[in-house]
Amino acid sequence: MKELQPVQPISVDNIKTKIYEFRGQKAMLDFDLALLYQVETKRLKEAVKRNIDRFPEDAMFVLTEDEFLSLRSQIATSNLFG
Repeated sequence: MKELQPVQPISVDNIKTKIYEFRGQKAMLDFDLALLYQVETKRLKEAVKRNIDRFPEDAMFVLTEDEFLSLRSQIATSNLFG
């Protein structure tokens, strides 16, 4: 059996940097949420699919290609200058 690792606290400021605005709503990306919960992104998505009825319809959405490309450039820019 795999030994559980101690949970490392995450600062509020660190979490705030992972919140983006899309379509007028604040949202976090799946891989950032997976990191926050210390699971693989794949496992997070599996858990959501198994429990889809527990989430409101507007709790998640898929980015359009344009939104994804815009986000990618925002992240690259913030990493260069942040």
